[in-house]
Amino acid sequence: MKRTDLLLRSFTGRVILASCSLMTVFGAVQSISAVAEQRGPVQRVVQGKVVDAEGTAVKGAVVYLKDDHSLAVKSYFSDDAGGYRFGQLVQNTDYEIWAESNGKKSGVKTISSFDNKNQFYIDLKISK
Repeated sequence: MKRTDLLLRSFTGRVILASCSLMTVFGAVQSISAVAEQRGPVQRVVQGKVVDAEGTAVKGAVVYLKDDHSLAVKSYFSDDAGGYRFGQLVQNTDYEIWAESNGKKSGVKTISSFDNKNQFYIDLKISK
């Protein structure tokens, strides 16, 4: 019998083989986590349009985004097409979003931290 066959069949050989296998798996896990850290955390984006009861875009409406964790509120004026966009939202935080224009307010929509999407399209309808 060859020496390598004897070594693999012995207890010491099995321990050496198991150790090498564990080191290989551990190295692979480390490299995968290093790649994930380089990419950084995934950021969320919410965007959409502000429209009136007829579906016409509302220019200059104020869109509010409230962070339910810190209670901080960001605002954005809708563009000529009624569009708005908030980026760099934290994955594990709930948000509330609504719009106001000329004293009228849309319904409040919620973005849940349990929703695994990273891109949200929400149209906000301001009633008469």
